Amino acid sequence: MKYNSQTARANKHVSRFRDFKPTQVIIPAGDESLLAELLAAYPQGLFLVLDCVQDPHNLGAILRTADGAGVVGVIAPKDKSAGITETVLRVSVGAAEKVPFIQVTNLARSLKTMQQAGIWLVGTSERGNRSLYDTDLRGGIAIVMGAEGDGMRRLTEETCDFLVRIPMAGSVPCLNVSVATGICLYEAVRQRSHVSV
Repeated sequence: MKYNSQTARANKHVSRFRDFKPTQVIIPAGDESLLAELLAAYPQGLFLVLDCVQDPHNLGAILRTADGAGVVGVIAPKDKSAGITETVLRVSVGAAEKVPFIQVTNLARSLKTMQQAGIWLVGTSERGNRSLYDTDLRGGIAIVMGAEGDGMRRLTEETCDFLVRIPMAGSVPCLNVSVATGICLYEAVRQRSHVSV
């Protein structure tokens, strides 16, 4: 095929992952015992908590970002949340097979377990009293993201050690949960990899 500006424009939008075929067997989520193992193994780890994220496309995108950011475990409640499906596997481009995904029976109890293990819970909310960029995200932390539309549930929000907000300069009040998660995780990556000279 002759190369020209029209084919270049078309090729720019072709994903290099278009031929990715997810595993036919759906990977089962871990449970509270896996969470306990991860907390013991990674006391200074970066964790992610998803409070009732229901869209499998969002979950797939979040898992892909979590893998890139070095998240050691993603925790979500069993009820009212997306699980690992073929859609999630496809959208995550294989990250769903790499990042430990843990579905717990009682999220509030699991959050308390994380706190007892020394993990600080940083919740994201428009009611946050500090900016994400003014918050120390080093050490053992879990970034807590709320559901599409409704945000975090009341008990989840009350359990968090800090509430932070992403500064918004435009007219829309919030970002898509997968985009917001990417911003939060990579701010944590920036802080955790920063070396003072």
